Amino acid sequence: MKLMICMDDTDNLESKGTGWLVEDACREMTALGWGAYSMISRHQLFVHPDIPYTSHNSSMVFTAETDVSSERYVEFLSVYLEKNSAPGSDPGLCIAHEPANGTREALISFGLRAKKEVLTKDEAYALANTLGVHLSEHGGTGGGVIGALAGIGLRLQGSDGRFRGWYHLGQTGSIMTAGELRSYESIEDIRTPDNAPIENTKRVRISDQLKTICMKGRSTLLVHPAGGDGIHTVLAKEELKRY
Repeated sequence: MKLMICMDDTDNLESKGTGWLVEDACREMTALGWGAYSMISRHQLFVHPDIPYTSHNSSMVFTAETDVSSERYVEFLSVYLEKNSAPGSDPGLCIAHEPANGTREALISFGLRAKKEVLTKDEAYALANTLGVHLSEHGGTGGGVIGALAGIGLRLQGSDGRFRGWYHLGQTGSIMTAGELRSYESIEDIRTPDNAPIENTKRVRISDQLKTICMKGRSTLLVHPAGGDGIHTVLAKEELKRY
């Protein structure tokens, strides 16, 4: 069974971020023998004066391959959030089974709207109830339920956000082939920003910190088209912020 899980708005300006909390929860569930967890993706939501957020207004999503019931996940993560979320935060939790057509499209539509509109808790709860998706709040105003539901939709959309963590495969300026980079489990694909695939024989100039984004549902390393020397170059940290 595959579950999709999203948490939002668990931190304050002095605490560790939601991504850290999600990672820690995954470690605890792994220790319980509850199954395997995917990479964690970060999804940027609308930044607007009418939307309260800590620093960036983004939500964190992962998937679980598990035989444990969704009800036990709800129970465990509800307690986890109430125990570990930072004072002043407004945590929200969304847990969904891998959705069928119709449900999937409605979740994606909500997620895309949350990137450009001010949405309400009532809208989020109404959609979750209609679709049979778990959505709950665990402190403060509970406003994190909006981002939690939106995050599930954006992960389903497949080409939004970037994955948590940096990979250190060599010093800045080192040259690797695309095939060598693809041999790492966390790099599922290599493409240019306009979606052109990079063949395994092509050379890539890396930096000491590599990050992948979500593209067509895969963890993808973005590179610039090859220059005059025939070598591609990974996007810089600042360039990745728009994903």
